[in-house]
Amino acid sequence: MEMALDAYAAGSDEALLILYGNGDPSAAQILTARLAPRVLGYASRLLGGDRAEAEDVTQEAMLRLWKQAPNWRQGEAKVTTWLYKVVSNLCTDRLRKRRSVDIDAIEEPADEAPSVVDGMMQRDRAEALQDALMQLPERQRIAVSLRHLEGASNPEIADVLEISVEAVESLTARGKRALAAALAGRREELGYGEDR
Repeated sequence: MEMALDAYAAGSDEALLILYGNGDPSAAQILTARLAPRVLGYASRLLGGDRAEAEDVTQEAMLRLWKQAPNWRQGEAKVTTWLYKVVSNLCTDRLRKRRSVDIDAIEEPADEAPSVVDGMMQRDRAEALQDALMQLPERQRIAVSLRHLEGASNPEIADVLEISVEAVESLTARGKRALAAALAGRREELGYGEDR
């Protein structure tokens, strides 16, 4: 069993999904280990740091991927692009349902840090970024998160949001400017000197 898993580890996401769609559960195990942590992090950022809800979204997105596996059309979309689109939609639905919930009241998950002061500073910075992200319009938040936090390319983001690459560039540029403006007054408080 371990040799089969080792052989699959080098396989592409698409190849593993097709193998799973053809009845190979080992491929699903490798693909889950590869994609679920990234999906969880992305969902957590879109949901304001709510880890429990992000775990639910991750589970739902992965279930949808497994249901899609037997019908996967090779070459039409990257598995990660398809998955990010599903996660974006699931998170959007959840955020719409909880509009009345005070997002600032959601506790940020604890960071592992080498010292208490560094940990506090990192948490303050992460919280400030998360707060600023949540102030962005939904599509800007998705575009900025995918581009700058998940490392997705502009064409991948365009596929997720079903817009042009130029529109993605505009969304990310406006989002970055809005984040910079939202965080500008907090530079000293967050430990960034004037010379940075």
